[in-house]
Amino acid sequence: MPRTFSLLITSLFIFLLSACGCGEKTAPDGRVEVPSGSMPEETPAEQIPAETPGEPASPEIPADPMLSRISLPEVFLISLYSNQVPGARSLALGTDGTLFVGTRSRTVYALSDTDGDNYAETVHIIADNLNTPNGVAFRDGALYVAEINRILRYDSIESRLSSPPAPVVIIDTLPRDRHHGWKFIRFGPDGKLYVPVGAPCNVCKRDDERYAAILRINPDGTNLEVFAHGVRNTVGFDWHPESGVLWFTDNGRDNISRDQQVNDNSPPDELNRAGEAGLNFGFPYCHGADVQDPQFGLERDCDEFTPPQWEFPAHVAALGMRFYTGSMFPASWKNVIFIAEHGSWNRSEPIGYRVTSVRLDESGNAASYDVFAHGWLGSDGAAWGRPVDVLVAPDGALLVSDDYRGAVYRISR
Repeated sequence: MPRTFSLLITSLFIFLLSACGCGEKTAPDGRVEVPSGSMPEETPAEQIPAETPGEPASPEIPADPMLSRISLPEVFLISLYSNQVPGARSLALGTDGTLFVGTRSRTVYALSDTDGDNYAETVHIIADNLNTPNGVAFRDGALYVAEINRILRYDSIESRLSSPPAPVVIIDTLPRDRHHGWKFIRFGPDGKLYVPVGAPCNVCKRDDERYAAILRINPDGTNLEVFAHGVRNTVGFDWHPESGVLWFTDNGRDNISRDQQVNDNSPPDELNRAGEAGLNFGFPYCHGADVQDPQFGLERDCDEFTPPQWEFPAHVAALGMRFYTGSMFPASWKNVIFIAEHGSWNRSEPIGYRVTSVRLDESGNAASYDVFAHGWLGSDGAAWGRPVDVLVAPDGALLVSDDYRGAVYRISR
């Protein structure tokens, strides 16, 4: 009897634990619901756990039947590059082909495709105790990782993937606000590290000019300066491969009106171009080209600011972007911008959850905007994946991270 009673108690405990949901609110279709107004549009992350990383995967590439739902232009294919990167966010490529992946939890990963089969069979954990290490960048053999308030450098990292070195702190005086505090970082053609600091709010003003801005610093953390002002929250940028001009995405504000229909469609997300330092892109006074903010708009005129190159639909959450510089895709795709749209979080009808493209005209201005890859959002409005960043692989394939599924995809032809 005592043994039977013990088994009954154990079974009851397991049942209650599995049923509790650990504090999450789950909708009838299995999605995790986010209370309205609780998070920025590109949240939440890490909702579908992936396999535990650390050991080499099976030598065979895992099948992913969900990818049959993705629609692409003719001649393009999508496959799984890795399904062992929970919360996969920003991507950076090492000299030896290592793919580094940041997250919005605590972990930074390194993926290696050592046998050349286009699937990363080995996953290394570079760090597992960081403060929202979303941003990763690579330069001169070192991996740079951006936390909320500091940037770290891991030297000679590709030769030490199994036993990463202790990081060097290059700066630890960035703002500590968690709201829009996660960062996307990259090195520019000038050799400087570009570091955005988002607005610590939905919409507000701060005396500290580092907020709602793109900063840049020397690789050793010195000479911090503001490169661009009035940028609410950029989580993706790249430089034109020929002109060297910086382009970046920017997420528009939420709840601009008490009318839900207005909120659903305004203000737009943005694609911006910064041809020189010191430009102001309007936040918090103006959104898009001419949408005055209801709280701060009367203080400044929209004509005072640099307008976006393209206005995206509101709340698509345009994040990572890259110019296509590979040779795998047809020549017509040269220098086209690919953009990961993470998807809306508080819109009546969800939008985004796809990869889009922007083509430039002969004058270097944005001329068209099209959907390139879609299908992560079902016809029933339920999303099963959320693209975050894009990166052109050495062979010309396009890699796409997905923090919802803990995966990286490979788009090829």
